[in-house]
Amino acid sequence: MKDRMKFCLSMLDETTIETGRPKFNTMHNIVHIDEKWFYMTKNRNYYLLDEEEEPTRTIQSGASIGKVMFLTVVVQPKWDSEGNVTFSGKIGILPFVKEVPAQRKSDNRPRGTMETKSMKVNRKVMREFMIDNLLSAIQSAWPENDVGKTIFIQQDNAKPHILPNDPKNLAAVESIVLDIRLIQQPANSLDLNGLDLGFFSSLQSLTDCVSPRTFQDLIQGVLEEFENYEVYKLNRVFLSLQACMIENLNHAGGNGYKIPHVNKERLESLGVLPLRLACPQEVYANAIHNLQLMEC
Repeated sequence: MKDRMKFCLSMLDETTIETGRPKFNTMHNIVHIDEKWFYMTKNRNYYLLDEEEEPTRTIQSGASIGKVMFLTVVVQPKWDSEGNVTFSGKIGILPFVKEVPAQRKSDNRPRGTMETKSMKVNRKVMREFMIDNLLSAIQSAWPENDVGKTIFIQQDNAKPHILPNDPKNLAAVESIVLDIRLIQQPANSLDLNGLDLGFFSSLQSLTDCVSPRTFQDLIQGVLEEFENYEVYKLNRVFLSLQACMIENLNHAGGNGYKIPHVNKERLESLGVLPLRLACPQEVYANAIHNLQLMEC
């Protein structure tokens, strides 16, 4: 609980604290990453008329359903003074796959044909993936006018994730022009990551409309849905994240609260949706008081 409070307080803009209306920093330099499985098929509910037959699906076992893990990388989008999108915030969605030769022949292909296979992700694979793919994806997508600013990559505490002081990753970062640093979000804090908070569920609902037959179809479908994902929806996710941080502070670091609704779509339609939320002074003062009690 204490770690969650410290994490949320660290996201506040220090220059606004003395004004009596603390505001969160814009999250244009905090890159959120996380992994998610996408499946070839899934269980679905069907609504049928009395005379309609129930759809059937035959499969050897649940373990036979093809799936691919993706590493998703997003940051809060940016607009110019006229409301034009200057940075979509969608850095990339990277599949953990490899090409391997088929060990046996089948009716569909001869032995030795290269096939796309899902990878098992451990810390070694994650380190190589971040160095070879993630850093280059951030570097190619990052706005030129923000190159001098520190970029924080926020990740959860999953076992495959590398530590912030990983020597090989630090050496790789030194070889590029960007100042990139890893940070860990507090444990058991799904609401403090924009991907878990709303992006994944929204993207999953879109990809469920696709019926892939191969891994290539699945990967292509996920990539297309990610590319077509609306920038405004992604921005709302980060505002929801800030609203959750306020609730977290209001509950003394506890996460037993309902995700708040701040009428983002209505405010957006009126043209008054803020880029960052303000934390009520009373909530901030109580959070500081509770944190001091915890550290006594």
